[in-house]
Amino acid sequence: MNLLVVGISHRTAPVRVLERVAVSGADLPKVLDELLACDNISEAMLLSTCNRVEVYAVVEAFHGGLGDVSDVLARHAGADVMDLAEYFSVHYAAAAVEHLFSVAAGLDSMVVGEPQILGQLRAAYTDADAAGTVGRAMHDLARHALRVGKRVHSETDIDHAGTSVVAEALADADGVLGGLTGRRALIVGAGSMGGLAVAHLRRAGIGEVLIANRTAANGERLAESLRAEGVPASAVDLADLSGHIGAADLLFCCTGAAETVVGADVVERALAGRAADRPLAVCDLGLPRDVDESVAELPGVTLIDLRTLQQRLRGEPDGGGAELATRPAIERATAIVAEEVRAFLAGQRSAEVTPTVTALRKRAAEVVDAELLRLSSRLPEVDPKVREELARTVRRVVDKLLHTPTVRVKELASAPGGASYADALRELFGLDPQAPAAVSTPRTVRDDETPVEDDDR
Repeated sequence: MNLLVVGISHRTAPVRVLERVAVSGADLPKVLDELLACDNISEAMLLSTCNRVEVYAVVEAFHGGLGDVSDVLARHAGADVMDLAEYFSVHYAAAAVEHLFSVAAGLDSMVVGEPQILGQLRAAYTDADAAGTVGRAMHDLARHALRVGKRVHSETDIDHAGTSVVAEALADADGVLGGLTGRRALIVGAGSMGGLAVAHLRRAGIGEVLIANRTAANGERLAESLRAEGVPASAVDLADLSGHIGAADLLFCCTGAAETVVGADVVERALAGRAADRPLAVCDLGLPRDVDESVAELPGVTLIDLRTLQQRLRGEPDGGGAELATRPAIERATAIVAEEVRAFLAGQRSAEVTPTVTALRKRAAEVVDAELLRLSSRLPEVDPKVREELARTVRRVVDKLLHTPTVRVKELASAPGGASYADALRELFGLDPQAPAAVSTPRTVRDDETPVEDDDR
């Protein structure tokens, strides 16, 4: 498997660039189809979150795959490849596996250790599977990555307090407002980030929550869950944002929309006649942004968005999670990732020699069958029971002769450079180079099979 990762993240690019390449849920199937249509790509998965857009692809060759993925991302962003080239991060082969496992563990997040990435990664796999762009290689990789993430979160304290970009944004809002207790919040977007926001606000003692969502039923469902927890909450009309913003202390937006949802004029009208000493904290975690960034220029408004969070967290130890993801936890998580990378690569190398071993056993069985048939034609008078016992004996002898070398070659193949042992086996026994591919049956995920297990945290 030649795995290639090409992407842009908070580590390599400013938010304005991330906004250009962000892939919405509506565009995802189209982008995945474009990737799979490329000459050098056989499988693809795309992870698009508020701080990264990354393509994981199984490719025929490095340079061809890199060119294909770069072209698709640039085309989607409406940009020239050269305009984005300086922001791309590229990982290949073992380094690509290590990067994915680090992402799953939360080690590459804007907020180190944030657990939401597991759910996002599972969603990326599920979407790719639904689009038909995932095969056996990506399936095995996704399963292992999710397992690594869950292991890191269960065996270390890296996410002890469940910190996230949402938590960091609301912490900044808490500072702006002098506390969230008893305040009124307006949440625009009832997706996973909106749900996470209301959970944090409930724990912070928020006084009231209004939820505006494109699908009213989803907004009402989130409001109902809050009311069940004893927090006054209601779903409101998305078309009447101005009136609701005027009564709010906190505006939190994360919709996944492709265009601005809250314009500066809407906020300006909402604040007309509002007491000058009453601040408004605006948290915008949309990518692309949901709120016109010029709202930051309005009196009394503080804009907290991915750009401001990126700037703040870059200046803090361990990506802003120093007090939560302590250095020992990060070191332990890094060690787990390294261990799992070694195990995964060893398994891959061992699996790659399996078709050759299968081809060898098939070749041996064919030789035995041919010789037994020739023996039958030369000695037709042999008693059938004797003939059967003779056949079993010959097959047992061949199986015993092949057992040790085939077991040993699998063990040797699991070590770095082990592919050469499969080549040697083919050379020694005169196997057709195409034979292993012919006798191996590609695995596909059944319609009724659950491909990856994860609790979505």
